[in-house]
Amino acid sequence: MASTSKAISNSAHQQGQTCVAFSRDGKIAYTGGLDTLVRIWHTNQGEDQEPEAAYEADEGITAVAAAEGCWLSGGYDSDVRKYLPGKAQFDGLVTSAAGVSIRCLAVDPSGKRVAVASDELSVKIVDLDEITNVVVLEGGHKKRIRKTTWHPSGTILTTSSSDGTIVAWNISDTEAKVENVIDGVIPEVVDPESPEFMHDCSAVWHPSGQYFFAASRTHEIVAISRSTWTKTSSLSDPNIVGATTALALSANGVYLASACKQEILVWSVQTKRVLWRHPGTPNAFTIQIAFSPTENLLAWTDTEGVLSRWRDAIPAGSPDPVRQTAASGAQGTTTKRKPTPPLWGEEPDADAEGVDQYGDDWIIDDLGDGMEDEPEGAKATRAGDGFVKEMVSITKAQPAFQPGSTPMENKKRYLAYNMVGVIEVTDQDTHHIVNVEFHDRSTRKGYHFTDHFKYDLGSLGERGALFACPPELDHPAHVIYKPYGTWSTQGDWTYALPNGQHVLGLAAGGEKPMRSLRDPSSSGGDIQGQGNIVIATSSGDLTFLSGSGMERIVIGVEGEYVTMAAAEEYVLVVHRPGATTIDGSQSLVATLISFEDFQVLQEKPLPIPKGHTLRWIGTTEEGAPAIYDSAGYIHLMIHHRRPNRAAWARLMDTNLLERKQGKDESYWPVGLSQDTFMCLILKGRQEHPGFPRPLIQELPVRLPFRNQDPVDSLIEERYRIHVNLARDALGDELTSPDIDKREVELDKQLIKLIQASCKADKAPRVIELVKRLHFTNSIAAASQLAGFYRLIGLQEKIEAIKLWRENNATPAEEAREGRRGFTYEDAPLVRPKPFQNFNPPPKVDRPGLARSAGIAEQTEFTASSVAIRAGRSRAPQASDSRSTSPEGKRKRDDNDDDLSSNAFDVETKRRAVAESDAVVPSPKPSAYIVIQSGRA
Repeated sequence: MASTSKAISNSAHQQGQTCVAFSRDGKIAYTGGLDTLVRIWHTNQGEDQEPEAAYEADEGITAVAAAEGCWLSGGYDSDVRKYLPGKAQFDGLVTSAAGVSIRCLAVDPSGKRVAVASDELSVKIVDLDEITNVVVLEGGHKKRIRKTTWHPSGTILTTSSSDGTIVAWNISDTEAKVENVIDGVIPEVVDPESPEFMHDCSAVWHPSGQYFFAASRTHEIVAISRSTWTKTSSLSDPNIVGATTALALSANGVYLASACKQEILVWSVQTKRVLWRHPGTPNAFTIQIAFSPTENLLAWTDTEGVLSRWRDAIPAGSPDPVRQTAASGAQGTTTKRKPTPPLWGEEPDADAEGVDQYGDDWIIDDLGDGMEDEPEGAKATRAGDGFVKEMVSITKAQPAFQPGSTPMENKKRYLAYNMVGVIEVTDQDTHHIVNVEFHDRSTRKGYHFTDHFKYDLGSLGERGALFACPPELDHPAHVIYKPYGTWSTQGDWTYALPNGQHVLGLAAGGEKPMRSLRDPSSSGGDIQGQGNIVIATSSGDLTFLSGSGMERIVIGVEGEYVTMAAAEEYVLVVHRPGATTIDGSQSLVATLISFEDFQVLQEKPLPIPKGHTLRWIGTTEEGAPAIYDSAGYIHLMIHHRRPNRAAWARLMDTNLLERKQGKDESYWPVGLSQDTFMCLILKGRQEHPGFPRPLIQELPVRLPFRNQDPVDSLIEERYRIHVNLARDALGDELTSPDIDKREVELDKQLIKLIQASCKADKAPRVIELVKRLHFTNSIAAASQLAGFYRLIGLQEKIEAIKLWRENNATPAEEAREGRRGFTYEDAPLVRPKPFQNFNPPPKVDRPGLARSAGIAEQTEFTASSVAIRAGRSRAPQASDSRSTSPEGKRKRDDNDDDLSSNAFDVETKRRAVAESDAVVPSPKPSAYIVIQSGRA
């Protein structure tokens, strides 16, 4: 949160590098700059004081330090000078470098020695009482040394070099030696003229001496353990983006001050959270920051040459930044929470618990005892098990942002930067100049205009440009839409919001033009309309408008709006339905809304790793939604046209790019296609593109597979994703020329993989790849490959697959049936109207409730079987009287059929009379009937 106290500022030096240091009693602040002056400021005086200045330097001052009984300065003239304490009276030279610049001066805790770092590869340790006693530390670095700091014990000196290494020197013995080299933490900066060279890369030791803090190359503040020389923890905030330019610890180690961009941050060392913030000088970054050793005061200098003093930086009621408390002894090791004193019973012994010695102040006791971090395994005497006080770190929610926009820097910014074009804004104090440029100038014509409303949001769509301005005084916020080409005399229109509301985001969608939109006459353009407009407002809704300005619908947003992007047929809205989680998740959800009927086609959580934020949202050239996060991942929403069946496929990991290995660079997304990731390359700690406008770079898309498969397999999988996306857009059509072309290319890649698998005798892989082929002639080619490599069994299996494919539906036909099935499954259920169905109710069959039916068993000896017995007795006589044909076959008698039918009629009489719907087993035919049928 922002602090209630304000800092006072003084213009101390000219623009450029500056430095600051407090005297050991905290009453004086020394500042130096490129104007060759060191000014002496009294901390108890206001901003109207006239500081005393030291003029002895010939070139700019780069470092100042306070020792016991004197203060020191060094600069580009290679000399280190000594002055009387609190005065500008020169007291002699301490040492000199061999014609190179002095970069840092560090006085040891006793105030008797000074470590001098310069552009040389060595560090000098000079005894201030006897300047001829010099210890030279050599062999630790390969490039110039930028910073040096002392361990609180005075036995270890840490030096930070421009090669990105931190070297810990053990100087407790007579001969100094390298104790450890820490690489990969601080950034490597070679150019001394670059702004990054002025950033603070020193190892800031905690007063306990157990660890130190350093600004890492990943824009975090990391803690390095003294015992293992490895990272134990880090201080980071998702809302802080950019390099840390300065660091300082309070006298007791409870607070850490850092500078990032144009802001000063005060962290809690224990909770690792930002407690207070203070704005810095506009258009400048802080170079050096320092806590007063004796009072609640924080001072810093920046590139504008301004000295700022923030008195009462730590608000009243919080633990003091100077006096020692139990909270200041927290160690940077694996920790666990101590229980608080019990609510009832005796209080724990003060000596055993380390209770604050300054009395019963509740806030100090809460931080120093109940919240004290205790090393794992340490056993402290406790009065009993009680409640545990813990402070939970809540992830700060990512604010709303507009894709492709940048903040205003040096009076210029981008409102939009995508594959359609660029919207540039130049601040002219009283108004803005808006310049709209397009990448394809044959389709659209660029223009510029004067903006008196100072638009702060913009969106560049296929059919027009959209702008929004914030409310000011009595003027409400409004949106203006400028179509690219129209035959109407009134093309532009304005949409005003109610008083008190402002615009959070914009999106302009529409179909791609079929012909040029440069001609505004009636013969130019086309009849596809002017697109669709979506406006996100602070009242928690999305307003849909047509391209002509007609309001269509207002839809409420669940939770907090974050960003959105529009395509030809839908708008993708990212919002946060609930709150962020404790473990760093933003809990963002993407909702896909159709322009046609405002149906929610998809609603999927974003796959952003914990601790990271969303950086970009857009659509591919094929119309699929895509996102890019701060972790460097690109995700594509596959099957987005299948309602409620979409999924986020990880399409690319920019951290694995070959060009990034060994480089400090990041990427600003512009667009995405099937094979290419269009972006702007950001070097070093650059966070967004600047001016002049950089060129768009094309990086190949490579799926982040972990196994080292051939490159062709990656290409094949990427082609398959986009073929499926194109098929989803067909509707009831079977295929299209574009899909046929893609399938042919895909089959070519598969044939290459099949050949490689046949050569390696991987039959299962071949079968798997053959099933993926789209055309039967491709399967025939695969069969020929198997025959060429003399894999006869495999060739037979491929031929079987070919035969099966010829006799069944093709993949295109199966895909069409699948689309029809999705349409049927998602059709709304038709419920009958009440009291209008006069049909009889459907019959309910309940076999378990049917009445039992008795069955009378019939045999051939019962009275009902007389006809059957008589027939059997006449059978031998009938056989003798029958005549045979010349071929030895008997002729059928006329009474055979009658006899058989009568036998069946008699046999059916064996069934007992039962319920009409009772299930009765079928009767078995008699032996007589079987004999007669055998003769037929």
